[in-house]
Amino acid sequence: MVGTESVASLLMDLDWWQYRSAERDDFFASLRRENPRAFVPVGARGFWALTRHADVLEVSRRPEDFCSGEGTQIFDQPVKLREYRGSFIDMDNPEHARLRKIVSRGFTNKALSSIREDIEATVTEILDEMPHGGCDFVSAFASLVPLRIIDNLLGIPREHEAFILEATNVLLGAVDPEYVPDQSSEGLASAMTAASKRLIAILNDLAEERIAEPKDDLITRLVAANDAENLTPQEMAKFFILLVGAGNETTRNAISHGLYLLTKYPEQRDKWLSDYDRYAPTAIEEILRVASPVVHMRRTVTRDGVRLGDQEFGKGDKVVLWYGSANRDESVFANPYDFDITRDPNPHLAFGAPGPHFCLGAHLARLEMHVAFRMLFERFPDIHTVGEPDVLRANFLNGIKHLRVEYTAP
Repeated sequence: MVGTESVASLLMDLDWWQYRSAERDDFFASLRRENPRAFVPVGARGFWALTRHADVLEVSRRPEDFCSGEGTQIFDQPVKLREYRGSFIDMDNPEHARLRKIVSRGFTNKALSSIREDIEATVTEILDEMPHGGCDFVSAFASLVPLRIIDNLLGIPREHEAFILEATNVLLGAVDPEYVPDQSSEGLASAMTAASKRLIAILNDLAEERIAEPKDDLITRLVAANDAENLTPQEMAKFFILLVGAGNETTRNAISHGLYLLTKYPEQRDKWLSDYDRYAPTAIEEILRVASPVVHMRRTVTRDGVRLGDQEFGKGDKVVLWYGSANRDESVFANPYDFDITRDPNPHLAFGAPGPHFCLGAHLARLEMHVAFRMLFERFPDIHTVGEPDVLRANFLNGIKHLRVEYTAP
């Protein structure tokens, strides 16, 4: 059996996550076989690492037993930082249900179907800006597509784009020295608090403006709708921090991983491009499964005596859901290490598992990926990655910081 000390030393070793990716599949496979609910003795109380698909699914469906309101990161965040960054992802009902109901009116299938043309126009603009012959795919395309779409949807002026991208890197990649050089606890807290404060200030000002002078954008629909309950400017600002994290960072990483996978497996790329619309739905789901952009989320046990299978937990116990492992569970996915764009069914948990915290932006992410890959290959049919990705030093996001690509201009 994989010992608790070795589990802790690897799961919490950020260098292992950045440089030893080839070992991860074998490590998590051994956990699923031998110790699927391994205890990890780190921090004041430690946590249980849940690595099987069934356990992740079950915990996600039982918010009354496994709550989010105590925090969704492995370690408890300082109260001051949670004050700035907290959103409904770190809430339980009834407050979670109230906020999610308000926000969801901007992310229904009907609401999003009307913005396909706007997404296509945004992707065209970004493609027009790409350098001749080659570039860093992350900075030139993958990071800009979801960020610019979110900004346009909300009605955020383009002048804020560069800062929002910088702040996103800090908030989601703080433990990587490229984004926060001072890796002391004080340096990390200072950088994250400063980025959060400025993002909140921008969105708070815009929300106040929309209340005074409504416009045709999502901020107005969320803070100034006449016939419904609205977000306060402060709630809108905190929701935006979630949006630029969940909406920008995860989609940008899925797009980056997707192009890398399609380069690595040219037969899958050729199959997709032989009939783009036919294969797009399953291809996008397979990219999401293999990439698993969000590595984990935490839940906290709400009472003594909560059971998961044959295991009993106590109040305050932490369980951490390892999505990448669940998405390679051999009991659910045949040949889980193969990249197969025709995989069907594909019950991956890249957007979290079904339950109250299933990703609200899943429809938007799928639409963005569908449009982005179609237009990318139409413009640059021979685009391909060169070398290996420069991976984020983190165990929360499966991030790609830089990815060199080359292509022939049309």
